[in-house]
Amino acid sequence: MSENLPAPVDQPRIEAGAWAPLALPTFRMLWLVWFAATICQWMNDVAAAWLMTSLTASPTIIALVQTASSLPVFLLGLPSGALADIVDRRRYFIVTQFWVATTASLLSIATLTGVLNATLLLVLVFVNGIGLAMRWPVYAAILPDLVPRAMLPSALGLNAVAVNGSRVLGPLVAGAIIAWAGTEYVFALNFVISVIAGAMLMRWKRETKPSVLPGERFLGAMRLGWQFVRESPRMRDALVRTSGFFVHAAALFALLPLVGKRLGSGDAHVYTLLLASMGAGAIVAASQLPRLRERFDRDQVAVIGSLLTAVGTAGVAFAPSAWVAAPSMLVAGVAWIMSANSTTVAAQLALPDWVRARGMSIYQMAIMGGSALGAFIWGKLAELTSVSVSLGITAASLVVVTLLTRHRTLEGAEDMTPTHPFQEPTPARGVDPREGPVMVMIEYFIDPERATEFDEVMAETRSSRLRAGAVSWGLFEDLERPGRWVEYFACDSWADYLRRFDRFTAADERLHGRRHALHIAESPPRISRFLARHPPAR
Repeated sequence: MSENLPAPVDQPRIEAGAWAPLALPTFRMLWLVWFAATICQWMNDVAAAWLMTSLTASPTIIALVQTASSLPVFLLGLPSGALADIVDRRRYFIVTQFWVATTASLLSIATLTGVLNATLLLVLVFVNGIGLAMRWPVYAAILPDLVPRAMLPSALGLNAVAVNGSRVLGPLVAGAIIAWAGTEYVFALNFVISVIAGAMLMRWKRETKPSVLPGERFLGAMRLGWQFVRESPRMRDALVRTSGFFVHAAALFALLPLVGKRLGSGDAHVYTLLLASMGAGAIVAASQLPRLRERFDRDQVAVIGSLLTAVGTAGVAFAPSAWVAAPSMLVAGVAWIMSANSTTVAAQLALPDWVRARGMSIYQMAIMGGSALGAFIWGKLAELTSVSVSLGITAASLVVVTLLTRHRTLEGAEDMTPTHPFQEPTPARGVDPREGPVMVMIEYFIDPERATEFDEVMAETRSSRLRAGAVSWGLFEDLERPGRWVEYFACDSWADYLRRFDRFTAADERLHGRRHALHIAESPPRISRFLARHPPAR
């Protein structure tokens, strides 16, 4: 690898207003598909939760509807993310849409024929959640490819508008259909919308980037996804912050049907009003995100959002009527988008494209795992005490967790802009891409007085090598030649080693420059590459 790096190029300033990404045709089309998909999701959740109240009176089982919807994303998030990174994302997205459509048709038929019971409803909600587990990572991975980097926060804000606009529209439509016709027709409408959205995706012509290397293996892709997240400080911080938040935020969603019954006359109208109030608050917050980002950094927005969520939750817990609970839900909606958007932007900026679906699937696993756990905890607590007590404890606990995790920063993400500053090496003989393992050794000469500084740079280098696919890494000091150091790292195969050259980012280039700045020999650090031999056993 040459140590001559290309000079940084000044990027033109792009106006990134709240609605600017909608001017891009492909983004606009996929945003409409996502909007339709999330409308179906909310209609399904509302109908299933309300239907469960007619099948059982147990708060725990009613809260398990939220768990059944969230748990598949927690269990299957990484496998679906790995698939989204190694197969054609367009085709994968289409499959997920028709999966959800099929599940909606089964729910409608089961309800119409009268065979539905609490157990079967939970099973079908779980199956629908499998479709969500497959769909979310691929959309999250596609999104940053559709807009310039400067527009990403606004694009994610519009994504939140879709989610929360559907939080208003979905419950309103579902509530009206439930009140006038029945839950089975909510599921039937979901089927129709999902099929139409799938047909729109089939018209999308997405350019793919061909590679001469064989595709990544499924299990190896999953391992590397975990490895990348483990070695990324910003991803770890985002995961801690978002899981802590959603363990508590899940309480409102899980227990809201019971709040609606307590404050209303037993029909779906109060429940729909409360959900719509939360969605309206989220839309207001999403439209104001650019202004918020001008005044506060992501850490401050996330903390304020978490504390306001606690306030909204406490307001709902002790509201004497729906007219008091609705403003509290509005506050919770504003707060939810503030916190969720801040952590999501931090996670997106911490991920390069080649691992984005896997990284975002792990991020979504943290959200859904936290939601599933929170729904169970707060539902069980409501059964042992009351809904009001459970929500009150949730609000107090969220304040404590927010204060304990505020040091987990969401700012300062590395620049993951892809670059290709180095040419792949040409071995002296032909090498099959599947041969391996491969070991790379790099020799440095460092001023002994700067050894501590070199150690710090190499600690960052270790994480960088492992994030890009190395399976092991080490640094050795020559005891007989002071100042001589040897770094090694290993990859599973020659193909895995060559993939590193396609995975370079601007942050990797800067780290490369810092390493070479400490090297005091006249010639660049010497690189040696070795291929494992497997002599026959005697």
